[in-house]
Amino acid sequence: MADIQVERTGADGQILFDVRVSEEGSESRHEVTLSEEDYRRLGEGYGSPDEFVRACFEFLLEREPKESILSRFDVSVISRYFPEFEETIMRA
Repeated sequence: MADIQVERTGADGQILFDVRVSEEGSESRHEVTLSEEDYRRLGEGYGSPDEFVRACFEFLLEREPKESILSRFDVSVISRYFPEFEETIMRA
């Protein structure tokens, strides 16, 4: 099981996160942005934007290794790669 650490690093129209994923002795780092609009639309069922981003990484790690996750991306692009993302993340 991967250890996912989410740290909010800023906000300026978008919320910025530094995400570290540790698994089996190695680590990957990711810079993730999340718009307020996407959080309201997809993530309001989560306790905070941080928890929502953690859930996004759990979703991604169920489908690909941490090394395959882009090092820099906006949450809105996940559904381009995984069309079921929005429906799945809103049900969780």
